[in-house]
Order: sequence, then structure tokens, then C-alpha cells
Amino acid sequence: MRLYLVQHGEAKSADVDPTRSLTDKGLEDVRRVAAFLQPRRLVVEAVWHSGKTRAAETAEVLAQTIAGNQGVFKRDGLAPNDPVGTVVEHLTSFDDDLAIVGHLPFLSKLASVLVTGSEEANVVAFQMSGVVCLERDQAGAWRIRWMVTPDLLS
Repeated sequence: MRLYLVQHGEAKSADVDPTRSLTDKGLEDVRRVAAFLQPRRLVVEAVWHSGKTRAAETAEVLAQTIAGNQGVFKRDGLAPNDPVGTVVEHLTSFDDDLAIVGHLPFLSKLASVLVTGSEEANVVAFQMSGVVCLERDQAGAWRIRWMVTPDLLS
């Protein structure tokens, strides 16, 4: 199984836009990453997002490139400060490739728990609009397979 963890694109400040939609730069960064992924023909069963506008917009752009059968879903438990245990537990019985679009510190804690068993390990330096690919082997161990960020594509 491959798990793609995506930090949402750059969002407007709350005082400019209370819903915190993506900035023009944020949207362009997500599109650039999606364009990079397109020829690699990644397909996920579903794209989950937190429901926050910036995550939903990011998920919709990426889904045009990588979404599979189930499409894009708002999923509870993916907010910035939500505990990661429920998602970790769900992933143990999930075999299809999946993308999760969310926020820090949630994504950082999730990656850390999966790779090291500790939320505090901080194993990935997430970047807005970046994608981190984790892979679970046959024995159930997770490893970081690759990462792409918008600044690498400039």
C-alpha cells in the first residue's frame, strides 16, 4: 500500500478570507505538483481531506490527476490538531493506495507514528502543496518512498 500525504497549498489569511481558500500561488503550486505527478500515472482509491476549504481545494486539484474509483471525500479526524490514532488504526486494514490532504501538525504526527511509532519523531519536513509517499511493506512496516515539493519543480 502507498499512502500519499499532502499538505494543503498556501492559503489566504483569515482576516482576508475567513474560509482560508487557496491563494493564487497556492493554487499554482498544487497544479504544478499535480502536473508533475500526472505522467507517473498514480492512482489512489480515494482522496481524503479535512473539509477545510484550503484542503478541499487542494484535494480537488490533485484528484484530477490521481483519483480512482471512490473520488474525493471529506473525512472527520483530519483537522490540524486531531489525534492520529483513528487514522493509523484504519490504515492497518486498508490495502488500497490512498491520499490524505491535510494540515500540520496532523500530517507530521501521522507520518512519524507510521514510520517510527512516535508522534514526536518529526520524520518529514512537510511543505505546502508537497506530497510525501509512504509505502507499507508485506510485514506492515512503513517507509518514506519519496517526496516532491513545489520548490523542487521551479
